[in-house]
Amino acid sequence: MKAIVTTRPLPIDDPHALVEIELDIPAPGPHDLRVRIEAVAVNPVDTKLRRAPLPEGAPHRVLGYDAAGVVDAVGDQVSGFSIGDAVYYAGDVTRPGSNAQFQLVDARLVAHKPDTLDFAQAAALPLTAITAWELLFERMPYAFEEGGAGKTLLVIAGAGGVGSIAIQLAKLAGFTVIATASRQDSIAWCRALGADHVIDHRQALAPQLQTLGYTQVDAALNLADTDRYWEPLGELLAPQGHVGLIVEPAGALKIGDPYKAKCIGIHWEFMFARPRFRTADMAAHGRILARVAALVDAGRLRGTLGRTLSPIAADTLRAAHRLLESGATIGKVAVAGWR
Repeated sequence: MKAIVTTRPLPIDDPHALVEIELDIPAPGPHDLRVRIEAVAVNPVDTKLRRAPLPEGAPHRVLGYDAAGVVDAVGDQVSGFSIGDAVYYAGDVTRPGSNAQFQLVDARLVAHKPDTLDFAQAAALPLTAITAWELLFERMPYAFEEGGAGKTLLVIAGAGGVGSIAIQLAKLAGFTVIATASRQDSIAWCRALGADHVIDHRQALAPQLQTLGYTQVDAALNLADTDRYWEPLGELLAPQGHVGLIVEPAGALKIGDPYKAKCIGIHWEFMFARPRFRTADMAAHGRILARVAALVDAGRLRGTLGRTLSPIAADTLRAAHRLLESGATIGKVAVAGWR
């Protein structure tokens, strides 16, 4: 089978940053599905691992942590899936990724693809949907059903992949959502997703919020730069508020006052924690994605695909990485179809 791999850390403009090789089609283990990949999406984890050294003794790394495709084989301990099912999932960073014609994935991490989305649209959802869902409704103490009623949520980087789904889930939960964006197209994107207000994250946040009539917010998702917004959020968050984080800080952060004085909850989210550590509840990923698919098919949640490239090949995946590393993407970038 064809696979697009990284063989050593390289910048994306190097033609060897991602290369196509031939690999054997893998045989599924007891809990695995083997999926024929139809579309993948690119995430910051892909660019981060592309720039990272390979594990000792590994000749290459297959990236790809968002996928949609068709079940090709089923492990003997799998239930709920059959050959021919259309599925979507984010997978597991400890196993080969989806930038290949066939991939093995633990069935507990998988759900049936939303019927109303094509493969590229579906591939754009899993990683960000799981991240936003876990952060809002599992790490932070809010319920999906009306858990945000009467509360304000600030979403920094609302037009990004996670922000695009977080805005929608927060609105469904009843929050008043204030998103940040800095360009006219990204502002329009956030508004189209349901944000009640949009402010500019390149400018000081507090004066803009005060203009809107808010001196504080109940919760915030910092989806962009943990260090830059740490002190401003400490001042803006209400007592007993909550902040959600997904980006590793570049330096040490002071977690005392005002966070301590206000008893602000600090919540980290890394959606690969469950599969990476083989937690007893790793099947939660499949359940979350099934819930998301139902919301999409009911018209309550919209896809967040911003751009599709084709086909799935080394050059188009390099182009997708380049777009993501530009920092100017809106929504998700997917790559679909094989030559």
